Amino acid sequence: MSRSQSIESLRNIGIMAHIDAGKTTTTERILYFTGVVHKIGEVHYGTAVMDYMLQERERGITITSAATTCYWKQSQINIVDTPGHVDFTVEVQRSLRILDGAVAVFCAVGGVEPQSETVWRQANEYKVPRIAFVNKMDRVGANFHNVVLQMREKLYAKPVVMQLPVGESDNYSGHIDLLSMKYHCFDESESDSLNFRVLDIPSAFIDEANALREQLVEVAAEMSDVLMEKYFSGAVISVDEIVSSIRKGCISSQIVPVFCGASFKNKGIQQLLDGVVDFLPSPLDRGSVEGFSSVDHSVSVVRHPSDESAFSGLVYKVVSDGFVGRLVFLRVYSGVVKVGDQILNTTLGKKERISRILKVHANVREDVQEARTGDIVALIGLKVTKTGETICDLQSPVLFEQIHFAEPVINQAIEPKTSVDQEKLQEALRRLADEDPTFIYKVDDESGQTVISGVGELHLEIAVDRLLREFNVAANIGKPQVAYRETVGVPADAKFVFERQVAGKNQFASVALRIVPLSYDAPNVIQISAVSSGLSERYRDALESGLRDGLMNGPVAGYPVVGLSVDVYEVEFRDHDSVEVAYKIAVINALRQAMRDGKPSLLEPTFLMDVTTPVEYMGDVIGDLTSRRSKILGIEQKNDSQYIQVEIPLSETFGYVTRLRSLSQGRASYSMKFHSYGKAEHIPFEISGNY
Repeated sequence: MSRSQSIESLRNIGIMAHIDAGKTTTTERILYFTGVVHKIGEVHYGTAVMDYMLQERERGITITSAATTCYWKQSQINIVDTPGHVDFTVEVQRSLRILDGAVAVFCAVGGVEPQSETVWRQANEYKVPRIAFVNKMDRVGANFHNVVLQMREKLYAKPVVMQLPVGESDNYSGHIDLLSMKYHCFDESESDSLNFRVLDIPSAFIDEANALREQLVEVAAEMSDVLMEKYFSGAVISVDEIVSSIRKGCISSQIVPVFCGASFKNKGIQQLLDGVVDFLPSPLDRGSVEGFSSVDHSVSVVRHPSDESAFSGLVYKVVSDGFVGRLVFLRVYSGVVKVGDQILNTTLGKKERISRILKVHANVREDVQEARTGDIVALIGLKVTKTGETICDLQSPVLFEQIHFAEPVINQAIEPKTSVDQEKLQEALRRLADEDPTFIYKVDDESGQTVISGVGELHLEIAVDRLLREFNVAANIGKPQVAYRETVGVPADAKFVFERQVAGKNQFASVALRIVPLSYDAPNVIQISAVSSGLSERYRDALESGLRDGLMNGPVAGYPVVGLSVDVYEVEFRDHDSVEVAYKIAVINALRQAMRDGKPSLLEPTFLMDVTTPVEYMGDVIGDLTSRRSKILGIEQKNDSQYIQVEIPLSETFGYVTRLRSLSQGRASYSMKFHSYGKAEHIPFEISGNY
C-alpha cells in the first residue's frame, strides 16, 4: 500500500501547559475546525472528546494523554493532548519523548506558571521545537506582553511575536497578523466567532504593529545569512522568506513563535493551525534518530526517517482495554510494519507478533493494515513489551534510549474485602502498573499487606477510583502514607561471623564491611574489594544480593536506605564449609550492624508548592503554611493575586486542598512538584525498634 500522506506534510505535535491553561479546550477547537468532529465538546460540561475517561469528565482535568489525527491545508497533524497536573507529568514526559514538535499553551492571566516551567524543561531535555499560544485573551486581567516577558525571564526562551492582540479582556476582538499586516477581526455575532474578517489595521495599533513587524524581520534575518545581507542592504524581505527563516529558527529551538487567542470563544484557532503547519517540524526536519547496538551500547546505530529504512519504533504508552486487551502505543521512527509481522523487542531481547494495528482518535479506533514512518499507532498482540522499550525489524536491531521516570513518594495500603476479590485485585494492580511506570505495588513480606505507591495524592486517588469502578474490585483502602527513606550520618565498620551446623553439615562465612554516607540523592554504591582465592563469582553474587536485600530495610523504620557506599573489604573462606547462603546471611547481618552504628536517620520527601491566593486571604494562607513546617521561598504579586512559593514536607500536604478552600472561600489554588529528600525533623509514627 502506498503512502497517502508525504512525510514532509506530517506533523506529530503535543499540547502542553499548566493545569487550567486550556489545553483540552484548544484541542477540541482544533478538532472542530479541521472537521474531525461536528460538535464542540466542553471540558466543564464533561463532553470533551479528548477527555474520555470517566474520571476526567467528572473532575474536568486531563489524566492520560490522548492521541488523535486531523488534517489542515494538505498536512496531517497527529496530536497528543497531555495532562497539566503535576501528578501526571509522566504522561507529558513520555509523550514529548516521541513527538516532533509541541504547542505550549499559556493562560493570558496566569502567564508562565509552575507546571509550565516543568513541561518546558522536559521539552528542552528532549529538544522538542515549540510554538506558544497565549490563551484566554478574553479574560479579565489578560496581559499578552507580560506573558511574552515571562517566557524570556522564567523559561529563558526567545519568543517571537507573530500576532498583536487588538484589545484585551472583554475588549479582545482579534489580532493583527504581523506577516500579512492585516487585522483578523472575530465577529461575536457570527456563530460564536467561528468566522473572522480580514481588515486594515486600526489606526491606534499601527505604530506598535510596525515596531513588532520590524522585530520579526530582524529575527528572520538573524536566522539566515542570505536574509541578513538583504536586511542590511535595505532590500525588501518577502513573507515567504520570513516564514522560511522563522521555521528554520523554530526547528533548531533557537526561537519560539508566539500566537494568541481565546479557545473557548473560538478565536485564533485557524491561525494557530497555520503556525503548526508553517513552523513545526516534520519527521524529515527532525532528521535521523540515533540509537545503539543491542549487543554493544557503545556502538551507535542510526535510523533514517524513510519508509525504505528498516522498521524501528519506540513504545511510549501501554493501555489495558476491557474490549481488545492490551494496547501498545508506538511511534514509528523508520520503515513500515504490517499486521502479522514478527518484530524484535531489543530492550528485552524477545520476539513478538503484531495481530492488529489501530489508528486512534481518543477512545475510538480504526483498523489499518500497516504503519509507516512518522505514524503514531496502537498495536495489539504484544504481550511483554512495556513503555519506553524499542521494537524493530528482526534483521536490523537497534536500541533507542529508554524513558526514565520519577520515583514514587507516597504509599497507600489496600486489601480485598473477600478472598474472591484477592485475585481480581492482583490482576487489576498488574494492569495498572503495566499502564503506568510510576505506579508500583508490592506485598509486604511480614504483614502480607498490599501497598500501592505513586507520585502524588491525586495520582493514587485516581488509581484507587479506577480499581473500584473500572475493575470492580471490592477493597478496603488505607490512608495515604509518605514513602520515607533512610540513611546514615557517619562512616561505620562491622564484622559478622556466621557459623552453624545445618542438617549435619557445617556452614561458615565471615564478612567485614565499611559503610560511608553519600549525599541523600546519590545512588547506593556496592563494592567488594576483598581478595580471596576461594571467592568465586557465585560467592560475589551472593554478597551483592545480600547487600541489595539489606539496603531495602533501614534500621530506623524499615524503609529503603539511600545515599550509602558499602565496601566488603574482608572475607574469610573455608573450602568445605562455605556456601552462598552463609555469605548472604553474614553480609546482611554485618550491614545491619554497621547501619545501626552509623547514626541512622529518617529522610522525608519535600515538595515545592506554589499557592495562588487573593490578597485578602494571604495572612491566613501563610499562617497555615507556616504551621505545616513549610519554608517560605518567595512571594510575588500578579494583578490582584499573591503567588507564594514554599518548600513543604509531603506529610504536611495531605488534605491541604480542603483546608485551602476553607481559608479562601474556594478562591485560592495550588500546585506542587517533588523537590528532594531531607532529614525528617518530625517523625509522625512510633518506631518499633525491632530491627
